[in-house]
Amino acid sequence: MSSIDRSQSVGGTRTYEVRTYGCQMNVHDSERLAGLLEDAGYVRAPEGADEADVVVFNTCAVRENADNKLYGNLGHLAPKKAARPGMQIAVGGCLAQKDRDTIVKKAPWVDVVFGTHNIGKLPVLLERARVQEEAQVEIAESLEAFPSTLPTRRESAYAAWVSISVGCNNTCTFCIVPALRGKEKDRRPGDILAEIETLVAEGVSEITLLGQNVNAYGSDIGDREAFSKLLRACGNIEGLERVRFTSPHPRDFTDDVIAAMAETPNVMPQLHMPLQSGSDKVLKAMRRSYRQERYLGIIEKVRAAIPHAAISTDIIVGFPGETDEDFEQTLHVVREARFAQAFTFQYSKRPGTPAAEMDGQIPKKIVQERYERLVALQEEISWEENKKQVGRTLELMVAEGEGRKDDTTHRLSGRAPDNRLVHFTKPDQEIRPGDVVTVEITYAAPHHLLAEGSVLDVRRTRAGDAWEKRNAEKAGKPAQSAGVLLGLPKIGAPEPLPVAASGCGCD
Repeated sequence: MSSIDRSQSVGGTRTYEVRTYGCQMNVHDSERLAGLLEDAGYVRAPEGADEADVVVFNTCAVRENADNKLYGNLGHLAPKKAARPGMQIAVGGCLAQKDRDTIVKKAPWVDVVFGTHNIGKLPVLLERARVQEEAQVEIAESLEAFPSTLPTRRESAYAAWVSISVGCNNTCTFCIVPALRGKEKDRRPGDILAEIETLVAEGVSEITLLGQNVNAYGSDIGDREAFSKLLRACGNIEGLERVRFTSPHPRDFTDDVIAAMAETPNVMPQLHMPLQSGSDKVLKAMRRSYRQERYLGIIEKVRAAIPHAAISTDIIVGFPGETDEDFEQTLHVVREARFAQAFTFQYSKRPGTPAAEMDGQIPKKIVQERYERLVALQEEISWEENKKQVGRTLELMVAEGEGRKDDTTHRLSGRAPDNRLVHFTKPDQEIRPGDVVTVEITYAAPHHLLAEGSVLDVRRTRAGDAWEKRNAEKAGKPAQSAGVLLGLPKIGAPEPLPVAASGCGCD
């Protein structure tokens, strides 16, 4: 097939689709990949069309069957690619970093394989593959440039991810992420704050600071209090209404961070802190550097300083060697900590991790039984904690796409300061995502709250203006203006701003 044939595209302009798997780091990286492609002249394919000229898989490697899922999806695309001259497929992310040459051997119809350290090369590699008519595999072994310098296409006009570091210095035995993302590399505080100010100028009112181990920030630049200083500095940015962060590590969760959270008004009363296990023996086997007493001590301090804080966590059930007694210790911590929410996972082997080779792998039946007991307990606690919200008056930031039944129930949805999801009665006046409403909570379910009465107050915001402007542009230029594209420090926004699963590879 000639390069002329390969460059042909249905409808003239080349379209793209990015498929994302894994943690919030990958979600944010996908925003950069989309930004790079749009900067190179591609436009986003219509949602659900399944006819993109370039399909990019941003992969995850932390689950045992991650490769099976990838090759299944690639196999599904093979006949479509054969029937469409010019179509290209690229595979990036953690699985690409790990498997590199294996991908092209197993799926020779893939055009580009790139890693976690060189996502900025994607447009060049696609063009090289097109011209040379052969697969391009380029995996950098270390970070070439901090990815926040790349153009980024944000999915939200009012909320954004902001990476403060990449990589991780921990050696958790269940996690392969440090091997694929490398050692921690911190951004300069001035660069982070400049990016946030740029985002706020564009209408963003909520940011989530993002790192594989976010509160270890400063270890690379030699300042142990750098993270708490960064939180306080965020409090001085005019127009920035909400600041969140994910995911911290108990080892690095110091008193100065708790004080900064409590004393900085726009830092939200929310904490997502992975537990993984309540058993000291299992924590040692996991190479988690804290123990149960230390973890519960942090929870106690946070609650004393921020009484209304909603605390969530990650828990792994069935780690190799976990006994019934070990599991009971996890249940004990869950009862003591009273998490608002827990992301629970059944342990599965991560190829390339020490835990995958450990003795004492737990039979699936036992893991499932423990998992169901944990989920039942956490559901009970989540519901009890949510019931405590009934009668409270809360300010919600109106969200986009978080209430799947909003159209049929005539409601809208928003996030409370502690990130609880609230569905509220739709008022007569126009309310836009990014605007702020005040409501009274009337009902609690395990995973959401309801405000069934009239909205008490509506505050139109610059974030709502930004959403309105984006959608007006979208109506005029469907594919190109669906997001917000900036060419300076990266951006990022989760559609639902998460209490996300751990950035250390547990999700």
